[in-house]
Amino acid sequence: MARFNRPHTLALCLALVCFVAVSGLSLYKSVEQNDTQTPFPDILADTISKITSQYPGEIGVAVIINNTDTVTVNNSNIYPMMSVFKVHQALAVCHDFDRKGLSLDSLMDITREELDPKTWSPMMKEHLEPVISLTVKDLLHYTLSQSDNNASNLMFKKLVDVAQTDSFIATIIPRSSFHIAYTEEEMSADHDKAYANCTSPLGAAILMNRMFTDSLISCEKQYFIMNTLKECKTGIDRISAPLLDKEGISIAHKTGSGYINENGVLVAHNDVAYICLPDNTCYTLAVFVKDYNGNEAQASKAIAHISAIVYSTLSQTF
Repeated sequence: MARFNRPHTLALCLALVCFVAVSGLSLYKSVEQNDTQTPFPDILADTISKITSQYPGEIGVAVIINNTDTVTVNNSNIYPMMSVFKVHQALAVCHDFDRKGLSLDSLMDITREELDPKTWSPMMKEHLEPVISLTVKDLLHYTLSQSDNNASNLMFKKLVDVAQTDSFIATIIPRSSFHIAYTEEEMSADHDKAYANCTSPLGAAILMNRMFTDSLISCEKQYFIMNTLKECKTGIDRISAPLLDKEGISIAHKTGSGYINENGVLVAHNDVAYICLPDNTCYTLAVFVKDYNGNEAQASKAIAHISAIVYSTLSQTF
């Protein structure tokens, strides 16, 4: 029978007990540290809050990360949407055409008398004929990629009106998060009406996020809207600005730009985007600037600053 050295065995047992105790203490400290660690969304929200406080205007921000984590800053339903509502309009038109079994290739004849020569309208500059024949898809493309006001006004008048658009969007995002009451034409005639077409940053972010992660209308029409938003040519100095030199990033977005009132205040300057990074991290970012005491270039820099911080944080975290 083998014989054991009792002092040696006792020392070994004591060493084992000490090892287990130290390991357990280390594990406890590790768990304790993880439990008290500030959640990532809170860190990002705090960082964005500090940035927004640096600028002379009210800035609301919403971020939805990988369709799960949500970050909001100054998320009140008070921000004039301006042309961001053209995304809402496009969805409502496509839904109505789905319901009626109509194609977006349906033609519309437009006389020049129906168009406002004083408003922003690339369509009017590109088509000089007395009667313009365009498909509904063409009109939607003008509104989404170039924010054409005449195209938007025509679709509100002839296809789906403001009230119908407002009602349909309320089936997609919370009713309390937005309100659409007026067309571009009506806002142009009375600038104060822009404040009635309002949204919370999160409301706009949810709509854009669902556009790219959920089924809202027929696949063909939804893909058309998604792809057209990737071709958006307006406001590339906003959310897109810090991302343009990065490889493998997909950006789909829609801007909204307000007027400068009699007090020299910029009423609104907005951008909402769905962004996918090369590592398949995808996030929606909505930035709404209201009553900014500065010009559009300065407001764009504020939006770009927030976009850069969100991108930097997410690219390092995920």
